[in-house]
Amino acid sequence: MDATVSAPGKSVAPFSTLFELSNMQLPKFDLSKMEGLEAFRDAAEKGVAQAKDAYEKVKTTAEEASKLLEDAYASSAKSVLAYNRKVIEVGRSNVNASLDYALALMAARSLSEVVELSAAHVRDQLAAAIQQAEEFTVIVRNAATETVEPIRMGVNKAFQKAA
Repeated sequence: MDATVSAPGKSVAPFSTLFELSNMQLPKFDLSKMEGLEAFRDAAEKGVAQAKDAYEKVKTTAEEASKLLEDAYASSAKSVLAYNRKVIEVGRSNVNASLDYALALMAARSLSEVVELSAAHVRDQLAAAIQQAEEFTVIVRNAATETVEPIRMGVNKAFQKAA
């Protein structure tokens, strides 16, 4: 198929001769005579080995960090549960104290008895509030310690490995 490619008024060589590859020859390389090839191969193999080693270290570190966060989350969840239980307990206690106070007021026969009941109730509620605040403080302190301690230990362990 020797179609001739031409433009108006110009004659051009046949299409098949324009792209004929049989006359072209690629240079031949003798790979055994290339001196840098062995050094390049060694460097590439070392690079691959270092990349594999780095990947394993990153993978191990990521797994440890994931486990660390799981432990911290579990500890935090336990602490939140303890805090919520204490909130319910404190609420129940305060409601019961208020109902007892209301019943005592309804049974009061004089103004002096109402004043005495009110003073006693305020005194008891303030003492209860102080005790409840201390209990909440202990729960929150323990929660912070139990949540942060595994993270602190993990970070220390990671820095010791890196050093």
